[in-house]
Amino acid sequence: MSDPVALVVPEELAGERVDRVVALLTGWSRGDVQDLIDAGDIVVDGARVAKSRRLESGETVELRGEPGAAALPEAEAVDIVVVHEDADVIVVAKPVGLVVHPGAGNEHGTLVSGLLNRYPEIAAVGDRARPGIVHRLDRETSGLLVVARSERAYESLVAQLGDRSVERVYDALVWGVPSARRGIVDAPIGRSESRRTRMAVRAEGREARTAYVVTHTWSKPVVARLECRLETGRTHQIRVHTDAIGHPIVGDGAYRGVRDSLPLRRPFLHAAQLAFTHPASGERVAFADPLPADLTAVLNRLGVPDP
Repeated sequence: MSDPVALVVPEELAGERVDRVVALLTGWSRGDVQDLIDAGDIVVDGARVAKSRRLESGETVELRGEPGAAALPEAEAVDIVVVHEDADVIVVAKPVGLVVHPGAGNEHGTLVSGLLNRYPEIAAVGDRARPGIVHRLDRETSGLLVVARSERAYESLVAQLGDRSVERVYDALVWGVPSARRGIVDAPIGRSESRRTRMAVRAEGREARTAYVVTHTWSKPVVARLECRLETGRTHQIRVHTDAIGHPIVGDGAYRGVRDSLPLRRPFLHAAQLAFTHPASGERVAFADPLPADLTAVLNRLGVPDP
């Protein structure tokens, strides 16, 4: 950016955080905007501000820099289980332990690297730093993920995620039994103030809704199997929401789910079902992925559920 660019805050964005306003007005990612604010390359009325600063209508935001061009991840040989592929979409069954795209401490051996090795054309689809990726799964969550193979598929899937027409169903095992056998957890999620690598229910967080149904219960130990449906897609959403209602996911070390009575080295959380409208045909397509062996072993150890 050779010369600074001045943006005047419109009335409809009054009261919003400066990082969100700039992201909305420029199309840059929120993370890139926050980095620019920290570097002093985004100022308000000539003064440096914190990224959480709320803006007023008519204030001037000056852009003195712009995000650098993202590097394309390296293509590498990574084992990928492909459930479906066609000219527009790829559906994969992600194993536990595989990181979806490169990030701090995880530059190599990611799902994206494997996809680029197998489908090099996705390099031109979507975000260059995470080509083809429209949604993610945590490293320790297994299950179904759809990847865009064409630009039209990317635009369609992003829009479907935005209007909540993509169906994502998770299989989870939690400590205790929710008092309501069917319900919706409607609680905003934001970055935890005490542990920055974790998320938490926060009033100023982003809207988050998780619907659940109790499908099975056990009394020794007291646990419940849930079918969870995402209505939004926030980081760690199901893990945060189940913990927030007092029923953390079994095996989840980040959200109070590790207990000696039922040891598990990762959260019992599996993306079991996925459905969306195919970007090319317009038909509704659906996929299912059975529980992996480590989670099936936990159920076998529990035995027959309560009647």
